[in-house]
Amino acid sequence: MNKFVITFTVLLGASVAAAALAAASRSELVQRGRYVAMIGGCNDCHTPGFTQNAGNVPESQWLTGDRLGWTGPWGTTYAPNLRLRIAAMDFASFKAYAHALRARPPMPYWAVNAMSDADLEALHAFVQSLGPAGQHAPTALPPGVEAQGPVVRFPSEPPQGTIR
Repeated sequence: MNKFVITFTVLLGASVAAAALAAASRSELVQRGRYVAMIGGCNDCHTPGFTQNAGNVPESQWLTGDRLGWTGPWGTTYAPNLRLRIAAMDFASFKAYAHALRARPPMPYWAVNAMSDADLEALHAFVQSLGPAGQHAPTALPPGVEAQGPVVRFPSEPPQGTIR
């Protein structure tokens, strides 16, 4: 065999092996992101019916936002459709977004701010793997504007005896 054929065969084999390794690594990253979304409670608010159905919602419906409002002194907040929000973001943009996020209650944005870059990369890969789906959630409402659909109401003041 001539040296060219041997070199070509070795390089082709190495390329195929590298591609297989990259696919396996991507699959592991996506699975890690699925785990981060689950333990981070992302689905609890951002997937319609997830909490009410003890997590028994098809993955095809995960993170598509919700029309259930969260009402308190800040007005009414709706959990956005993360699949539409994150679909167009590359990882660097998502990372900057996640670290700078400030959101209305009840979103625990400080937990997202504190996520490691590795967890953010995995979460980004998972949401990207799901692809865009669903509709945008309703726009947040200011205080004093009544929501038209179902809401979870927070008291304006903590109950008596509550530690502040």
